Amino acid sequence: MANPTVIVILIAITATAATAAAPPATQYTNHTVGGPTGWFFNATTNSSFANYSSWAASQTFNLGDYLIFNTSTNQTVIETYNETAYRGCTPDDDSFEYGGGSNAFGEAQTIAVPLTLEGPAYYFSGAGDGEQCQQGMAFAIQVNKGLGLPPILNQPPPPPYSEPPSASTQSPPMTVAGDQTPGNGGMRSGANMREGLFGLLALLLLLRL
Repeated sequence: MANPTVIVILIAITATAATAAAPPATQYTNHTVGGPTGWFFNATTNSSFANYSSWAASQTFNLGDYLIFNTSTNQTVIETYNETAYRGCTPDDDSFEYGGGSNAFGEAQTIAVPLTLEGPAYYFSGAGDGEQCQQGMAFAIQVNKGLGLPPILNQPPPPPYSEPPSASTQSPPMTVAGDQTPGNGGMRSGANMREGLFGLLALLLLLRL
């Protein structure tokens, strides 16, 4: 008869392995951050509208998926791969900020962020000099390979922009002089014809003498 303790241990190990393994991806997914609550900060209670870390823990993220932030211009979205910057709520030089270009207050906006790198990624709001992040507007995710990047996201970066040369630095067009111009060639051909005609007239005069 099997030992009941061993059976319980085997069941626990099997359940843990099934939970830890990410299900295979069959399609790309749009993840609405915070679900129906969206990505918002309550300035009155000085807290985030949702527990975004708990929301992220309930999702499975893969390359090619999108994070959809339904938010307003009162919040921003900062993406970083630096855990230190994330925990300090301070963007570093490699961080990218979404939704920070508007000066309007409370203007609704939707920000779509593609997941293009496999591994850990971190997101937080940089509004309020990091205060929103410190009060819960932050979450970390683990991006799996899934189906890999779709072709539309798997493009090489554009070449770096270079300023066109100014008019003062451009060289004037060069002109290559030939042995003769078409006009001179025509004059020279006409002279040869006149010389031949004079020679023929002189020959006729000699024959008549």
